[in-house]
Amino acid sequence: MTKPRISLFIITKNEEANIAKCILSARSLVNEIVVVDSFSTDKTAQICRDLGALVYENKFEGFTKQKNFALKKVSSDWALSLDADETLTSELAEEIRHAVESDRCDGYELPRVNAFLGKRMYHGGLKREYILRLVRTKQAVYKGGLVHERLCVEGNTEKLNNVFVHHSYNDIETYFEKFNKYTTLAAKTMYENGRKCHLIGVLLTVPFEFARRYILRAGFLDGIRGLIWASFSAFYVFVKYMKLWFLWERKRTK
Repeated sequence: MTKPRISLFIITKNEEANIAKCILSARSLVNEIVVVDSFSTDKTAQICRDLGALVYENKFEGFTKQKNFALKKVSSDWALSLDADETLTSELAEEIRHAVESDRCDGYELPRVNAFLGKRMYHGGLKREYILRLVRTKQAVYKGGLVHERLCVEGNTEKLNNVFVHHSYNDIETYFEKFNKYTTLAAKTMYENGRKCHLIGVLLTVPFEFARRYILRAGFLDGIRGLIWASFSAFYVFVKYMKLWFLWERKRTK
């Protein structure tokens, strides 16, 4: 019996600091590496090619469209999705190998743990979470908008036990580079859906987001990183709504 083939697919934009670790963590598991790059200005694309990846360049028009574009480039029976700042553990790679050979279902949710500013987080909404990342290629599609894309698969799914790691924001400068991009996309999505920015809503939502991360989800147990994460999360909500307000204000004054 021929063993099932697995492809790793990743979307990138200026990820030269992360992409090699991501690819190397999965290279022994997969038969194919597909990278869809949004015209990086650093060495991302070249690093990927040097590591044996098939690199396609495609204009970024939102996470859902970009990941569906990447998924369509996959030629293997199974598709494994990782972000450029994520890595598989060797234990999870071995578990994935056995799972696809068992042929018992059509998709697998993988448990992700998060590291923030170089250290693993256990609270504040960053603890272990299950995400569908391994699917039968021909039965899968991404759904969603510019942000908050969701991988869906026709058929049964199961959860695996071993973890992969999200190395989220190794420094504060990187955090705010991505912060600006994500808040803009989130505001555009709300604007396109007709959402408005209401002052009372912002005044209530922003402090609640901090309290939810720092107190209700025990972010204070992660020390200074917990405080930073809760503060940044609340600021994310504030900036997202201010960008939404400005989109409507610009339309009103045209």
